[in-house]
Amino acid sequence: MSRVSAATAARGPATLALVTLLAAPAAARSLGAQEAKGPPSELAALHDIVASVSTERVEADLRRLAGFGTRHTLSDTLSDARGIGAARRWIKAQFDEISAACGGCLEVSYQTSYVGGTERIPDTTAVVNVLAIQRGTTDPGRYVVMSGDIDSRASNALDGTSDAPGANDNASGMAGVLEAARVLSRYPFNGSIIYAGLSGEEQGLFGGRHMAQVALDEGWRLQAILNNDMIGNIDGQNGVSDNTIARVFAEGTRADETAQVAARRRVTGGEVDSPSRNLARFIDRLVDGYVPNLDMMMVYRLDRFGRGGHHRPFNDVGFPAVRIMEANEDYRRQHQNIRVEEGVEYGDVIDEVEFDFAAKLTAVNAISLAAMAWAPAPPRNVVLEGAVRPSTTLGWDPVPAERAPNLAGYRVYWRPTDAPQWAWSVFVGDVTTHTLENIVIDNYLFGVASVSEDGYESPVVFPWPIGAYEPLQWLGRDPGPEDR
Repeated sequence: MSRVSAATAARGPATLALVTLLAAPAAARSLGAQEAKGPPSELAALHDIVASVSTERVEADLRRLAGFGTRHTLSDTLSDARGIGAARRWIKAQFDEISAACGGCLEVSYQTSYVGGTERIPDTTAVVNVLAIQRGTTDPGRYVVMSGDIDSRASNALDGTSDAPGANDNASGMAGVLEAARVLSRYPFNGSIIYAGLSGEEQGLFGGRHMAQVALDEGWRLQAILNNDMIGNIDGQNGVSDNTIARVFAEGTRADETAQVAARRRVTGGEVDSPSRNLARFIDRLVDGYVPNLDMMMVYRLDRFGRGGHHRPFNDVGFPAVRIMEANEDYRRQHQNIRVEEGVEYGDVIDEVEFDFAAKLTAVNAISLAAMAWAPAPPRNVVLEGAVRPSTTLGWDPVPAERAPNLAGYRVYWRPTDAPQWAWSVFVGDVTTHTLENIVIDNYLFGVASVSEDGYESPVVFPWPIGAYEPLQWLGRDPGPEDR
């Protein structure tokens, strides 16, 4: 949570804005008179979305997925009752049913690659993702993604026959994806939303690798990938039980950073301002305002030690991606054959899942997807200047009008260099440059967000390619202040 009390956060974004303004230095408070009249800060539709997420539906889907016995990548593909084939066909049928209920608003398909000759997939095997795309009305080529993993595993990574229900890992995340699709398919959005069931995660992140490569090759503008991997457990093996905290993992420096970008970052800062890290801040702020009784722990790390998740392949090629998951893990319930040894139970079974918590984290995803899909795209080519002067100037390219007819303008953010969350902001209207008078460039970090007429904001964009919401290979060159 950012630097306010839980009680203050519960009162919503408008209260948060007031608190941060009152806490700002005198120079920041003086900006109030300069601020353009902005859109509303309270977003009622997000409260409605949170309230619409059904614990009962999440539980039903979770039980159904765990009921396939095993969803191992190498398990049966022909049975209608057991194995990875039955599971993915059932997931596709659920997406088809959701699409039918919204008049065909989802484009449902399989995405298949073939993998073999690896340590965990020795023989050539189909790795099949299930995708459902809800097309945006004004910017259909911009995507925000919620993903869950379809596959599960037992103790032996090559064991495709033993029971491996994978109730928490990761029927919980996949059930969340299905429920988010049910809730959000009732609304039209400006940008597109992809609901993704990815396969082959336990065998080497193969489903995510394939989807990320297709997106890169075909030029999909993936603004954000929210990977949900284990969102249903509240009881940690360390004895902690807490249903009020969850984690969002996000890399600090981007994986596709070039030597040129690294050299700039060394002198300008940005070690904690990759697009993935600012995506995590965006989620944290939304949760503070709209999800009761939950605090998001921003973890400044790609993933847990020695572990991996399906957000990583997207990070690897330059797309912003984070991992959303529980804060308390029981490792005896992960990647284990179902058994009892010396009175200790092992195995990822349904009885260990907290369905209310899985629904709560589903709501986190749903409002994050909705807020980004309703907002304009993040601004591009954000730049910054202000050396040896008592003011700071930011510039950026405008979001194309045809993609964002709902654009109200832009909001400039800044924070102390050691602050985890953006502290202050000013709405500057529909302009492409703004100077913060008496805000010294050396003392703060800065960014810009696009804002819609009804108050939805993009995640904040840190200047230069360091913070760009696209693969660096798409930029071509490093746009410095001289390029504005």
